[in-house]
Amino acid sequence: MKEYELSVLYHPDLEMNIDPALDKVKKIIESAGGTIESAENDGKKRLAYPIKGQTFAVYYYYIVSLPSQAPAKISTVMNITDEVLRYLLVHKDERRETEGPRDIEADEQQKNADEQKENDESKE
Repeated sequence: MKEYELSVLYHPDLEMNIDPALDKVKKIIESAGGTIESAENDGKKRLAYPIKGQTFAVYYYYIVSLPSQAPAKISTVMNITDEVLRYLLVHKDERRETEGPRDIEADEQQKNADEQKENDESKE
């Protein structure tokens, strides 16, 4: 099974009693053969633009393990779930965790130095 990141924007009216909506998403994931590794509530936030007439949403972030056919099944069900305004399911990038943050400026300097060296060699 592969790990995925699932971000879900729940309807803002569910903020006080969100447990039924969380259980519904949990059942969707488990019925597709997956498991929830972790769940994090990021709270109620303003949206950048209205979605289904709402300007706020309750943000939840999940790490899930899913078999290969599960993402398609989850997408089908999440699209018709009333409690969910939007969701995003992406494959977890394991390289990002092992490499850590990269120094972009140092990469650019190295690239420029390599190009300069190639230019100097081609002139000779």
